[in-house]
Amino acid sequence: MQAKALLTHPFLTRPLLNPNLKLRPSPSVFTKKSTLSTPRFHQSFLRSCSRNFVPQNQSSKLKRYCISPSQELNFESNEALVEEEEEEEKEEDEEEVRVEIEAEGLANQSIWNQMKEIVMFTGPASGLWICGPLMSLIDTAVIGQGSSIELAALGPATVVCDYMGYVFMFLSVATSNMVATSLARRDKNEVQHQISILLFIGLICGFLMLFVTRLFGSQAITAFSGTKNAHLVPAGNAYVQIRGLAWPAVLVGWVAQSASLGMKDSWGPLKALAVATAINGIGDVVLCIFLGYGVAGAAWATMVSQVVAAYMMIEALNKKGYNAFSISIPSLNELLAVLTLAAPVFVTMMSKVAFYSLLIYFATSMGTHTVAAHQVMLQTLGMCAVWGEPLSQTAQSFMPELICGVNHNLSKARLLLKSLVTIGATLGLVLGIIGTAVPCFYPNIFTPDPKVIQEMHKVLLPYFLALAVTPSTHSLEGTLLAGRDLRFISLSMCGCFAFGALLLLLMSTRGYGLPGCWFALVGFQWARFSLSLQRLLSPNGILYSEDLRQYEAKKLRAA
Repeated sequence: MQAKALLTHPFLTRPLLNPNLKLRPSPSVFTKKSTLSTPRFHQSFLRSCSRNFVPQNQSSKLKRYCISPSQELNFESNEALVEEEEEEEKEEDEEEVRVEIEAEGLANQSIWNQMKEIVMFTGPASGLWICGPLMSLIDTAVIGQGSSIELAALGPATVVCDYMGYVFMFLSVATSNMVATSLARRDKNEVQHQISILLFIGLICGFLMLFVTRLFGSQAITAFSGTKNAHLVPAGNAYVQIRGLAWPAVLVGWVAQSASLGMKDSWGPLKALAVATAINGIGDVVLCIFLGYGVAGAAWATMVSQVVAAYMMIEALNKKGYNAFSISIPSLNELLAVLTLAAPVFVTMMSKVAFYSLLIYFATSMGTHTVAAHQVMLQTLGMCAVWGEPLSQTAQSFMPELICGVNHNLSKARLLLKSLVTIGATLGLVLGIIGTAVPCFYPNIFTPDPKVIQEMHKVLLPYFLALAVTPSTHSLEGTLLAGRDLRFISLSMCGCFAFGALLLLLMSTRGYGLPGCWFALVGFQWARFSLSLQRLLSPNGILYSEDLRQYEAKKLRAA
């Protein structure tokens, strides 16, 4: 019986090539570290014999060490294999430690250190959001030196070129979220596949916008300008048609940029911003001032700079080991997964775009000088407001781990939100002062026309009030997105749009002019801030409620 039991032992079910060999347990199989001086060959041989004792998730790693009876023993190769496995185990241990440290992120830091880390991340990430508004602002400054009519034409033109692009910001949010989730599982193939299908969606949307611009650009400019300002349509349409050529590159570039941010890389957008801004600025000066192409020259300079920025982001993604030139057609289930996440964000962005479009529509009906002044102030506001967008990106990158991740800790999530709102309030105050001082004391940067300058000075107070609260609002809305409270944020934005539109209508019909339009903007911005803050401070909110199943259900219903 003893002999039979011995012969059926797992160690002896495989033929022994050396009957005199003394068997010892392999330290790599049974222990993490060992002081036994087992020969290298014993270690390799015992691995091949003891695979029945190895957990299933490790058996695939050891299959390549199994020795068949037909194989000849090679001590040098076995020793190399053992060293290779030890090196792999060491790298895996280091990777686990690194992932654990990254997973904790900002969770265990003091509020001061959190603020420092947030600033270090959001500083370069600002390049993603600044690029478009900065290019439009450069166009506004250069065009304003030559013609007030062309400056006024930029108002409705930028609605089509910039604000309509914000409708597709859902691509950015979906890309960041999906890439970050796949990276948390350390599944590089899944990351590549998701990037490929999102690039395909971005490319299709880009060509769709190109065709819409070519077919309906002139009608859109005419609708926004009104019958009283028909003289603005030719210049505005020329600007829209030229910049429309860059739509496919712009949306593909957004996907690449958002993928980089999902990988915690915020330097790529900063480099793209620097190069694109330089190209746009030099192109505007050469084409508009020296060659006299006017609004068409500004459009060509902006279009080229956007294409270059998109190419730089694609190359940055390729350097990370991903193929950003690879596109895949998504299946129906994959398309539904993207829409599930993107639909509430799409509703939110549509509400913002609709309100700002109405703002420009009402301002355009007040005359050439008024709409020119409104164009300058709105572009300056957009340039300053985007500095708060990286705070939303920071919340979406770091909050999920604390709200519903393995490091679930709502008290630390509330502490992180406090850091974000503190930075947002400080940033809003600084931006409000600087942003108001520029058109107040240096209006000639944008236009030498005294009538336009006079209209600009009328809206300085509401301009400051609207800008000061914007970065804090971005922090709050980014936290709601991170907690997947998508139903609330989409419904609240629709409510803010309805409130802002009603206020805008009342202000315009009662003859308050351009200041009335801007006070309606103040109401819209502060309504967003108040509703988001009330939601996050609610006992049933995502930062206080331990039951997150309700938000998952709401997310599905919202989609």
